[in-house]
Amino acid sequence: MKPARRGVKRLAAVLALALLAACTSGGMSSGGGEGPLPDYAAIIAGPDRSDADRQNDARRKQPQLLAFTRVRAGMRVLDMGADAGYSTELLARTVGPGGKVYGQNSQEVLDTLIKDRFDVRLQKPAMANVVKLVRNFDDPVPPDVRDLDVVTFFFAYHDLGYMNVDRARMNRALFAALKPGGHYIIADHSAQPGVGMGVSKTLHRIDEALLKREVEAAGFKLVREDNFMRNPEDTRDAPVFRSKVPVDEFVLDYVKP
Repeated sequence: MKPARRGVKRLAAVLALALLAACTSGGMSSGGGEGPLPDYAAIIAGPDRSDADRQNDARRKQPQLLAFTRVRAGMRVLDMGADAGYSTELLARTVGPGGKVYGQNSQEVLDTLIKDRFDVRLQKPAMANVVKLVRNFDDPVPPDVRDLDVVTFFFAYHDLGYMNVDRARMNRALFAALKPGGHYIIADHSAQPGVGMGVSKTLHRIDEALLKREVEAAGFKLVREDNFMRNPEDTRDAPVFRSKVPVDEFVLDYVKP
């Protein structure tokens, strides 16, 4: 082999090793904040968080849920059904000043349930990188918002069953707004199998199999699920807010191929 050719092959091998090292260490970035995972427990322990939010932490099983999202600094995230912004704020703290979080609520939800609570939270310094979106659930993303890293939908997908929302259209819109390889993270209250959306208003629960079918019909692929919110003692036939035992809940991670 000629010396020049050996040198080219040696350089190629060095570059390949460097690339592999960058990938395995999380050092590669595609512009979406892909890097080392943050200390989620430290984010949740932030001294300036409210007492009300800390009470929610136990019910929402933080930091497990936040860690499940794998959201990290610099990412662009859409928080669907942001409500008063509890999860939106945690996501904003996680992505940091170099990232951005969009908090979506419909006008109907704001008028009837949230009132000005999201706007009040929006004044906090931790929310400086948050954009408030007032849009219908089946048209949740502005045309100029694309290549999102993560979409979260926490404990509100079931509400769409009694809100006259075109869920198929919504899921297609979220699929289009995510970058390839982007993630759609959903957590919700589990209903008994086969009930579909029939108890979405009375029990505030949803049939997990139905939700999976709807999301996968939009093109998403399920890549992870976890049991840290499961409770086999929950018979899943009582309203969530009056359950005598911790509610059985599921958490799913979908990816846009």
